[in-house]
Amino acid sequence: MDTIEKLYRQYKRDVYGYLLGLTHDPTLSEDLLSETFLTAIRALPTFKQNSTVKTWLCGIARNMWLQHLRKLKPQVEYNDLIGLYITQSIEKNFINKQTVERIYTLLETKDERTRKIVGMRVEGLSYSEIAERAGVAESSARVIDYRAKKWLRAVLEKEGLL
Repeated sequence: MDTIEKLYRQYKRDVYGYLLGLTHDPTLSEDLLSETFLTAIRALPTFKQNSTVKTWLCGIARNMWLQHLRKLKPQVEYNDLIGLYITQSIEKNFINKQTVERIYTLLETKDERTRKIVGMRVEGLSYSEIAERAGVAESSARVIDYRAKKWLRAVLEKEGLL
């Protein structure tokens, strides 16, 4: 229990700040912070240290937030998630249907591996899970995802869709 308490003290502000950036709601961020650390307690024995503890906790926090969104809206559509994937802040996540269709069109020009990795990331999988499923190194999954996201954002901004 000492380890969890130490992790909580060390990372609670960072994880709370991350959640606050997603939710823009201090009360919800506090609730999700608690859920994040409860989930981390259960998952700690399986933590493979493929990333920093902070990255791991933020990944759990993101999944807690996505679960919260799914509870509010029984079906979070893939279109909703792909919008979140492209945008850097929650304020920009309300993209129109034309933008979503353009994202799909642009992704179709990419190779199958890139489309697969982006799709898994949009669904909220961690990079380690993506690496395992795609048969690539975790660092490769991160780079492929980063480059795809950067490229999509650049094209959409150039076209005035973001």
